[in-house]
Amino acid sequence: MKYVLVTGGVVSGLGKGVTASSIGLILKACGLRVTSIKIDPYLNTDAGTMSPFEHGEVFVLDDGGEVDLDLGNYERFLDVKLTRDNNITTGKIYQSVIDKERRGDYLGKTVQVVPHITDAIQDWIERVAAIPVDGEEGSADVCVIELGGTIGDIESMPFIEALGQFSYRVGTGNFCLIHVSLVPVLNVVGEQKTKPTQHSVRGLRSLGLTPHILACRSTTELEENVIEKLSRFCHVPAQNIITLYDVSNIWRVPLLLKEQKAHEAILKVLNLTGVARKPVLGEWTSRAQLCDMLHHPVRIAMVGKYTGLSDSYLSVLKALLHASVACHRKLIVDWVPASDLEETTGQENPDAYKAAWNFLKGADGVLVPGGFGDRGVEGKILAAKYARENKIPFLGICLGMQIAVIEFARSVLGLEDANSTEFEPNTQNPCVIFMPEGSKTHMGGTMRLGSRRTYFQIKDCKSAKLYGNRSFIDERHRHRYEVNPDMVPQLEKAGLSFAGKDETGQRMEIVELPSHQYYVGVQFHPEFKSRPGKPSALFLGLIAASCGQLDSLLNKGVAKMSNGTSAMAPHQNGYSVKLANGNGSLDGVIYSNGNGLHA
Repeated sequence: MKYVLVTGGVVSGLGKGVTASSIGLILKACGLRVTSIKIDPYLNTDAGTMSPFEHGEVFVLDDGGEVDLDLGNYERFLDVKLTRDNNITTGKIYQSVIDKERRGDYLGKTVQVVPHITDAIQDWIERVAAIPVDGEEGSADVCVIELGGTIGDIESMPFIEALGQFSYRVGTGNFCLIHVSLVPVLNVVGEQKTKPTQHSVRGLRSLGLTPHILACRSTTELEENVIEKLSRFCHVPAQNIITLYDVSNIWRVPLLLKEQKAHEAILKVLNLTGVARKPVLGEWTSRAQLCDMLHHPVRIAMVGKYTGLSDSYLSVLKALLHASVACHRKLIVDWVPASDLEETTGQENPDAYKAAWNFLKGADGVLVPGGFGDRGVEGKILAAKYARENKIPFLGICLGMQIAVIEFARSVLGLEDANSTEFEPNTQNPCVIFMPEGSKTHMGGTMRLGSRRTYFQIKDCKSAKLYGNRSFIDERHRHRYEVNPDMVPQLEKAGLSFAGKDETGQRMEIVELPSHQYYVGVQFHPEFKSRPGKPSALFLGLIAASCGQLDSLLNKGVAKMSNGTSAMAPHQNGYSVKLANGNGSLDGVIYSNGNGLHA
């Protein structure tokens, strides 16, 4: 087994996750089998109880693992399915060591950070790296490990020590360290400054780790004299210094690595030069080019609670992008804070109220993503009502489905106090109730999590057609509340169709409004399994409906898009996108706040 460790220096937020994903992709393009591990030095057991404002979205895996959002990047770039064990946290390591101590596994020894914690870290890495990826025979050839945080952080010290030991444990030729660091350009002098990277590498070396490759983040390509200076002071060959300068979209990052022959440097360190082939990235190159070519817009109003941080909805954004390229549209996301749609905001902050409603009314489609807590719920209900009454394409995910049911009960059935027991425990018309097997005393890992099966109840409904007329689908869940099955008969009698249910028929998974061009709500999270070139079926339906292309897509199954150059073929979780010119997918988005392309 070969290991590639990716560390970060100077500042956080340099894009280690995208760098690690790109490294994995280019190695896979060389014909190698690749797996990934993310190390998060926080004490939480997992990311499940962390605020999206603080740590971005919680990514959910097939096995129900609630993990760091970077594992979503790994799955999308490598097109693999990872497990909860691919995300290592300090909490997991310490818990495993303490459990062993309580069992008496250490035979009376004093349990310490060295060797017990550091050994546990190394054992965990070796165990997870050996797990076959996606059912393949045998383990992966290369394991890419990303160490979260920045070199010098106190909380990451046990991992640094463990990884230093690990480099000797696996031996020369089996371990490659890539250090991602910042080379800033000061506006005053207009010069690329190398001192931050020098100090970062010096700190790394003092902790027992020596970088083989430097990946330098900068606004522009590194100048030759800067590369020479870094090589001299950081003791890294000039050919092993890579520039990760600003590009128009993240699909170009692996191409930067290829152009600068980063793969050759990695393969040389790992003694794989004679084993791997030249990277095959023709389709990926076409995707990167296509990303900058799409101009016809499609506007989607994202009505959410955490709109102040786009990473809170990272997988939703990716899924929208995967679908938009299939329809050959440039995605424009209008962020709409749900609470700004409420009348109280109109009284207290009329400008924010007016702006929110202008975004909603100007959108081609409306998406209400998942969330927790009652803040902004009434605004989300208003958004669902506007989309329903004005025939605007609508997709509600998790809480978004629940509020669509509540809105329908209030507006159509006339049940004005209809609500979720999450927000109003004593409501006389509980449309959404707490799950029977959930826990009200513990938060972490107690939700309905991971891949669950949904059976279609109606063969000719829109969602079934979008999924390729399959009888069932498997999608990932993350929720505590669900539609009250006791209220389903009267809701269906009024025109709401519950098109998908679980195997018991008691859990409502998909809801549709047949009289609407596209009004769909799902209890699961389809965004987690969307891939470049394989857009999620329901996101594809939303974008196609927003572009006026849904009828063609549903009627033909394999539909040619407006310019006649692309086609969709159904697969298990949606549609596989194939373009006549070999292009694949887009991963750039324009936000209404003018921030431009987002990784």
